[in-house]
Amino acid sequence: MSKMRQTLYQKQTQSLLLKPKMLQSLEMLAMPLMALETHLKQEMISNPMLELLDQKSDEDSNTEEPVAEAKKEEKEEIGITSDDPEMQKTLEESKELSEILDTFNEYNYDSSYRHKSSEAVNFDQILKTTENKMLKYLEQLETVDLAQDEYEFAYEIIESSDAHGFLPKGFIIESLADEYGISIERSNEIHTMILHFLPAGVTARNIQECLLAQLEKSEQNLPLIDLISDSFDDLIHKRYKKIASMMGVTTNLVHHWKEQIAKLDPKPGLRILTNNDNYVVPDIILKKIGNEYEIIINDFSFPKIRMSRRYKEILKQVKTEKSAVDYVRNKINSAKFLIKSVYLRSRTLERVMRSIINNQPGYFFENTGVLNPLTYAVIAEELQVNESTISRVVRHKFADTPFGIMCMKDFFTSKAGKDDEYNSVSRHSVEIQIKRMIDAEDPKVPLSDQDIADKLKEGGINVSRRVVAKYRKSKGILNSHLRRKE
Repeated sequence: MSKMRQTLYQKQTQSLLLKPKMLQSLEMLAMPLMALETHLKQEMISNPMLELLDQKSDEDSNTEEPVAEAKKEEKEEIGITSDDPEMQKTLEESKELSEILDTFNEYNYDSSYRHKSSEAVNFDQILKTTENKMLKYLEQLETVDLAQDEYEFAYEIIESSDAHGFLPKGFIIESLADEYGISIERSNEIHTMILHFLPAGVTARNIQECLLAQLEKSEQNLPLIDLISDSFDDLIHKRYKKIASMMGVTTNLVHHWKEQIAKLDPKPGLRILTNNDNYVVPDIILKKIGNEYEIIINDFSFPKIRMSRRYKEILKQVKTEKSAVDYVRNKINSAKFLIKSVYLRSRTLERVMRSIINNQPGYFFENTGVLNPLTYAVIAEELQVNESTISRVVRHKFADTPFGIMCMKDFFTSKAGKDDEYNSVSRHSVEIQIKRMIDAEDPKVPLSDQDIADKLKEGGINVSRRVVAKYRKSKGILNSHLRRKE
């Protein structure tokens, strides 16, 4: 028998640890506008040193000079002295924070006033976005080792499913497999694989096939599989005694099996339908003045915060308790960091948007409507930041441009291929050309994906049929079989 022994050794490694404040700053950078507003309001609740500046509050409504007088009183209150150096330091930090907040509010008020005076900007413009769950579902095809024709065959099966996830009546998988030159055996293997994608059951030909795809083959599920396969008609007509007699079990057990089957999803396709209920407000507003773009950060709806008028009173009550004074100071530092993070978020948004505009001259200045290939790495290198920072900045952020409200992430587009001169062609450019071809096609003889790929090649753009199918689907365009009109 081998003997076990313990040993000690030293190991030197490098790792990057983010402090809690840094994590908070990164989280705020990734937050869209409405989420950031909610976060600021929550911070005010947890930080007693901050309060909401409500210009219509009772204490201000009776004052004819609310802003100037309030600032004067505040400065006089902050100017108190104390023999305790800790207390004096805290008072000075309070004064600094109060001045920062006043400046912050004045800037927002002035910017908001200038912005509202612009006739070209519509503040009521809200974009209804769509979350394309089907694209996420289709990403599972990328993880499977399929030949080109097999991939397109699988793609068309999925695309032919209805809203509930079922193939239409009369859809013959074997006939489609013959079109792609795939054997019946292999087509059944591919269809079975698709049935077990998540959510399971999509592309089923009937309800039984849909439910069976959601059950793992195990000893525990074997009775459920037999029940759905052999006695499903009796089950839906509640012939429980007949089922119990055929399977040699009690009716109570049949009822239990029925409850287990009821937990399955009879309409899995609904789970990958596009969600049309997401509303967003643009984080950035672009206004073209002459040949230049003015970038306006849409922070006018942020809650206006100020230093609590009771902080002096709080400090007087706790001045003999060091822990309480430290608590107040920590809350003041937390407020400073919050304001700094908001400012850095706005500054980073502005810099990234400016860099995007400079890297997409055709879209912004030449009105071509076509985006050039652009990656996060290009912007990151230009701004001397990490790629993950760019990813956080553009994630779930929207820009109100002269061309409409657009997701900032959409300004980044990958390379779809190369033209005859070996120059990179962007995905966005190919998508536009595909849509134009389909819009101009004969509805009685619609263009297949291969036809489109051939036409693109004639125009000097080399992309595969698989790429055409992928981009067509991303634009919400049906395949040629479903576009055909007699």
